[in-house]
Amino acid sequence: MITGERMAAVDENAAALGVPRKQLMESSGHAVARAVRDAAAPGSSVAIVAGRGNNGGDAFVTARFLDAYDVTTLLLGRAENIGTEIARENWDALRRADYDTREVTDSSAFDLPECDVVVDAMLGTGISGDLREPAATAAAAINDADATVVSVDVPSGFDADGGDHDDNGVEADRVVTFHDAKPGLEELEAEDDVEVTVADIGIPAAAERFVGPGDVDLARPDGREGRPNIIGGGPYTGAPALAAQAALRAGAELSFVAAPDTVAGEIQGYSEDLIVQPYEEDVLTPERAKALLERVEGYDAPVVLGPGLGTADETLEAVRRFLESYTGTAVVDADALQVVPEVETEATLVCTPNRGELAGMGGPDTDDLAAAADEIEAFAADLGHVVLAKGANDVITDGERTRISRSGTVGMKVGGTGDTLAGIVAALLERTEPLDAAAAAAHVNGLAGERLADRSEHGFLASEMLAEIPTVLWDGGDGDV
Repeated sequence: MITGERMAAVDENAAALGVPRKQLMESSGHAVARAVRDAAAPGSSVAIVAGRGNNGGDAFVTARFLDAYDVTTLLLGRAENIGTEIARENWDALRRADYDTREVTDSSAFDLPECDVVVDAMLGTGISGDLREPAATAAAAINDADATVVSVDVPSGFDADGGDHDDNGVEADRVVTFHDAKPGLEELEAEDDVEVTVADIGIPAAAERFVGPGDVDLARPDGREGRPNIIGGGPYTGAPALAAQAALRAGAELSFVAAPDTVAGEIQGYSEDLIVQPYEEDVLTPERAKALLERVEGYDAPVVLGPGLGTADETLEAVRRFLESYTGTAVVDADALQVVPEVETEATLVCTPNRGELAGMGGPDTDDLAAAADEIEAFAADLGHVVLAKGANDVITDGERTRISRSGTVGMKVGGTGDTLAGIVAALLERTEPLDAAAAAAHVNGLAGERLADRSEHGFLASEMLAEIPTVLWDGGDGDV
């Protein structure tokens, strides 16, 4: 199963791997044409009703594979307003090759020809809600027609993720969906007796396995949002400062740091943009953890727990008690990780161990994380939390789905790059689900390092990566998958 949002990300990742959307559109159109040929004999009449997006573009391709049929293609709107270049190219190909094409610029003028098959390509995944004109009039005509209705990807007006079907949506007989089944279509198939075909259109498995620019697009904040709380510092000061600054660079509105009073001034000195909240104890104690818990439970914002905390017995006990009672979302890093396997918690955790920390938690002890991806997945399933294992290749898994991020450079062995990663994860958790946030953050962090490596492969610092994070994140995560 794949949601509409994930499908868009996979499409973009495929393009980054060298399989462009235009090629996928050709395969999609061919798959729809096969469904039409299954529904009606050569010589039958076919009406294609297409929107101005890529869903319509798929159908324009379909027309070229149906030369043995009497095909009319109706475009809802003006050709000049077709939304994507590849869809426009396929419309232009039909026009130049003298296919029967018509633009419908007024819903009152919509006239569905008598036909044996209607191809519904008005709206695709990611679009739901009551149909508006001219799609509403077209859908009513399609539903009234004595014809087999073949919908492209999903019936227009149908929510492929939630399974809701609008009152004025298209009632399909057959659906040709692409790459993988969509969650809502299973219910449509069972309850409405709709024949659903999943067509393989040539998207490589790597587009789902390896993190790429589509994942960054999925997780990218729309603007400033989120106020993560970093609980760290004591023996060390740089780690919580880096995590907090990285969260700001990745779109957080504010970034709070709770730290001992003895180091709070030093942490504040790294950046005036941080909101440092000092407490009296020299290290995190169970009593202080209880007070911090009461504070953060009142906010709908993620916590980053661990950077620079140290391993004092009372600190590890404080981490244990905090996690046992916390019910929100937390990124757990560094010294706090060793406590996670022994804690039962209702919190949603994203654990970010390096190779040594992963082994210390009970995961596989390996230098090649990618080769051990299945073992890490099994470990995450037993742990019950998302694991982002950091190495030359990062492995991100929730115990069911596993992603691998291949971005990064050997220069990122410098201390502090894991702290920037934790901060990015915290910021992206405001926008998307934990696995997707962790995967996108790993890719962004790695690409930030790659940008610096272009200038100095081994000599850059983690603090220098901070300035690269916004460029990578809002430039769409450009880079190889």
